[in-house]
Amino acid sequence: MEQPNLLYIEQLARGEQDVRKALIDVIKSEFPEEKEIYYKSLQKKDFEEIKGNVHRIKHKFSILGLEKSYNLANEYEKNLVDGYLDANQVKDFEAILAVISKYIKTI
Repeated sequence: MEQPNLLYIEQLARGEQDVRKALIDVIKSEFPEEKEIYYKSLQKKDFEEIKGNVHRIKHKFSILGLEKSYNLANEYEKNLVDGYLDANQVKDFEAILAVISKYIKTI
């Protein structure tokens, strides 16, 4: 599985440590809450809520350099639009969430 990184954040910050810190702080504050909301919507099997949560979270994948994971999330979201909840996609998405959760504790 690919690993998160800060390369994109470093590019955006252009050496400005305040900008770098602000971007990291946004991820560290928003991601845990978004993840919790995602799991709650999954428990309810509310496809619209799940889809919206996947859509919001997948952008964190991109920011953290997880291109393959972003593509997986796109496919997951498309299936949700079609009213289809794929158990393998749920499992893969949750694995990515776990990797990011662990990573953001180290940055």
